[in-house]
Amino acid sequence: MRALKIAATGMSAQQLRVETISNNLANMSTTGYNARRAEFADLHYQQVSRAGAISASDGSVLPTGVQVGLGVRPAAINVHLSQGSLSQTGGDLDLAIEGLGYLEVELPSGQSGYTRDGALKRSADGLIVTSDGFGVSPEITIPADARSISINPDGEVYAYFDESAEAQLLGQFTLTSFANAKGLEAIGSNMFLETEASGAPILGNPGEDGLGVLRQGYLEDSSVDAVREVTELIEAQRGYELNAKVISAADQMMAATTQVR
Repeated sequence: MRALKIAATGMSAQQLRVETISNNLANMSTTGYNARRAEFADLHYQQVSRAGAISASDGSVLPTGVQVGLGVRPAAINVHLSQGSLSQTGGDLDLAIEGLGYLEVELPSGQSGYTRDGALKRSADGLIVTSDGFGVSPEITIPADARSISINPDGEVYAYFDESAEAQLLGQFTLTSFANAKGLEAIGSNMFLETEASGAPILGNPGEDGLGVLRQGYLEDSSVDAVREVTELIEAQRGYELNAKVISAADQMMAATTQVR
């Protein structure tokens, strides 16, 4: 009875869909998070009789044939890249990327990580780092006697001092883009790694070559749509229940064959 295995693949697919939705809902408040969508493809087919084959009875060609599907499989969990709304925080090191691009971060392993989480901090040495303490590239250090800092949309960081009315340029943030940003590998902590699928990083200044600009005092909200997620959760639940009913029906059919007298 193929229906048992086919329905089992359907239940497994809906379970993966629910897990993806639950991760989206869990990250409703995560800075810069983009919603994921589970995508599926049908499994291979058992060819009972192929379309176009010669009929054994009179030599005519079969117009359709008989192809029995064997279920469903996960094809991808796709990231829906969309700009989240910007929330004003007033933090001098809070940066929102309005448009395309990622901040480059130096990970402890020596690799470069990429993030849209602009909730930056200042280390004990004055270095601008992420919430996890990873340094942002290029390195920018804020002097201990700086009264305040200002970051313009082009990513230039200026410091103001008590003894001077003029601002001092400390450095400039850069942004990185990818030919296929959906191919980045998520490693948690709002961080991504380059992969063969994403292509090599393309470095540039904010506001140039299609890259976004920086907004000081803002953070990018999650792009998760709670109403849509709950609607899809209900659909996935119904799909799971229907596949479970198929298994129950197939079990009853098998039981009927053993009770024939």
